[in-house]
Amino acid sequence: MSSNTIDKAKKHYTKTVNRKNKPLSLSNGIYTRYKHPIITTSHIPVHWRYDLNPETNPNALERIGFNATFNAGALKWKGKYIICVRVEGNDRKSFFAIAESTNGIDGFEFWDKPCIIPQTEEPDTNVYDMRLTQHEDGWIYGIFCTERKDPNAAAEDTSSAIANAGIVRSKDLINWERLPDLISTTGQQRNVVLHPEFVDGKYAVYTRPQDGFISVGNGGGIGLGFIDNMMNPEVQNEKIINNKVYHTVFELKNGLGPAPIKTEQGWLHLAHGVRNTAAGLRYTLYMFMTDLNDISKVTHQPAGHFMAPQHKERIGDVSNVLFTNGWIEDNDGTIYIYYASSDTRMHVAVSTKEKLVDYVTNSPKDGYTSASSVNTIIKLIDNNQGLY
Repeated sequence: MSSNTIDKAKKHYTKTVNRKNKPLSLSNGIYTRYKHPIITTSHIPVHWRYDLNPETNPNALERIGFNATFNAGALKWKGKYIICVRVEGNDRKSFFAIAESTNGIDGFEFWDKPCIIPQTEEPDTNVYDMRLTQHEDGWIYGIFCTERKDPNAAAEDTSSAIANAGIVRSKDLINWERLPDLISTTGQQRNVVLHPEFVDGKYAVYTRPQDGFISVGNGGGIGLGFIDNMMNPEVQNEKIINNKVYHTVFELKNGLGPAPIKTEQGWLHLAHGVRNTAAGLRYTLYMFMTDLNDISKVTHQPAGHFMAPQHKERIGDVSNVLFTNGWIEDNDGTIYIYYASSDTRMHVAVSTKEKLVDYVTNSPKDGYTSASSVNTIIKLIDNNQGLY
């Protein structure tokens, strides 16, 4: 009976990682979603969960349980599609683990062991949501949220936390060098993204300053700042370039997803926006474009969300949430968007650079009133006269 339990676990794992993904037939023309998630807890290797030695595990019990696999950074590396997954154990601690695929849409398998992230003098309590950026300086940087208990919290307060951006770099995605945490004077930083190119000889970072761990307070919005030296990552000249706006999908808070993609028309940005509802916070994705020569200048931004949770994506550990911190541009212009649903599982949507540029530059912008939305629809209807 005991060995049968592990045999079943191995068969289930093999079936999961070998499952072929299928594009969904219904599409808005901008991107194509796929039928199956690309990473779930069923993708966790059996030898991470079970002690396979019958002498020390005679009852074949699962020794280490896993709750979720989500919010993955992404990178094309040595011909493989690499995602750096946030894996959360049943103990609520998150860590990073690399999974790879040969085609970017299915067959993802975790590497043999999770990532080992060196600690600073003040150890991380929890880490999550790593963005991977292959910078022109030759390093692959991983910027993630490092969470620690608030030292100023009252003794009975066991939930207040302080968030900051932890920074690592690597040349092989196996050996990670820990750099000092981000130094910012604008509040807590949970979403920090490194721009892939130097800007006037400096490292550029997109930030999301908040007054508190949960409460945005007087902060919020997507910021931009500059760092002279990553060995002393102090953000200077930080300013908001994409702010929160009342009665939008990014009314409560917003933050950049992965590093932007360079196009001839400008830098493509993919971000998340948050609004409050009677059922709790709703996270969706939206896009905008910044100027090629002035990355602080937003040149185009379509109204509303680019992608929102639908069907089974709406259900999970934290429901009604889509979040992204990774995408990959292939040499042929195909773009793989890796997104998580409801803090539970990973998905992929596929588009092209041409389509995304078209969407961002030609879709109507937000007029911020119901009347303006109606006028936009009527304008399209009028333009379509005689065509339907």
